[in-house]
Amino acid sequence: MAPLLAELTVSHYLMVGAVLFVAGAVCMATKRNALGVLMGIELVLNGANLNFVAFGSQYLRPESLGLDGQLVALFVIVLAAAEAAVALAIALNFYNNHTTIDVDQADDLKG
Repeated sequence: MAPLLAELTVSHYLMVGAVLFVAGAVCMATKRNALGVLMGIELVLNGANLNFVAFGSQYLRPESLGLDGQLVALFVIVLAAAEAAVALAIALNFYNNHTTIDVDQADDLKG
């Protein structure tokens, strides 16, 4: 009996990255809670990172080192950490002022 496992290719990674990206976009569009929106943003960034790594792989360009996708993904991870820290600080400040983190209640922030 032969194994049914096929070889993983770049398209498999791109498909998983696309699923993560779409799941994050749906999460950002449907959640009313600010923390749910932040989780959706992180899913979008992780899907983009997976696509960067897949496009920078040695399967597409065997003559390169294949590190350009990983370097871009590392830069996105650093930006995501900074974004999460700032967004959580904003969410905590909003919760202290309004005792909720519902994004529909944020209309009083308009100047």
